[in-house]
Amino acid sequence: MQEPNLPSQNLLGRVVFASRWLQLPIYLGLIVVQAIYAYKFIKSLWHLVVNLGTMDENTIMLTVLSLIDVVMIANLLIMVLIGGYETFVSRLRVDDHPDQPEWLSHVNASVLKVKLSMAIISISSIHLLQTFINAANLSEKQMMWQLLLHLGFLLSALAIAWTDKILYGTTHQAH
Repeated sequence: MQEPNLPSQNLLGRVVFASRWLQLPIYLGLIVVQAIYAYKFIKSLWHLVVNLGTMDENTIMLTVLSLIDVVMIANLLIMVLIGGYETFVSRLRVDDHPDQPEWLSHVNASVLKVKLSMAIISISSIHLLQTFINAANLSEKQMMWQLLLHLGFLLSALAIAWTDKILYGTTHQAH
């Protein structure tokens, strides 16, 4: 027997559901952060172009890796911004847009989690490469911590993938 739907329960449910819109300022803030990273990229690129003649090969490589790092962080921001908004707040309704990202058509919390962990590992890999290129200027302790952090990100991603495999295996076994 189903319980009657009391007006207070219906109101509470609507308030809880509407509370997802409290995340809107957070996503708008991420758009501001995206603009900051675009500014940082342009500033670093300009610095590279203007000072190219005075830079050695390692400095150029470190600067280029820094630019790649900014791009990857900007991509991570886009994934969080678009994927998070689409998953937790409201549909973007861009199905007919020719520039709609392919992954957006099947985004959910699980897909977003895996994409974010892979992006974090990629960003960490760039930092690790920068660390090894700049090894002469860093202490062993700094390099060790960088490597341990990277390994921690890798283990976390493996744990997420393993958990998703277990969940996927148990919920889709009949198919």
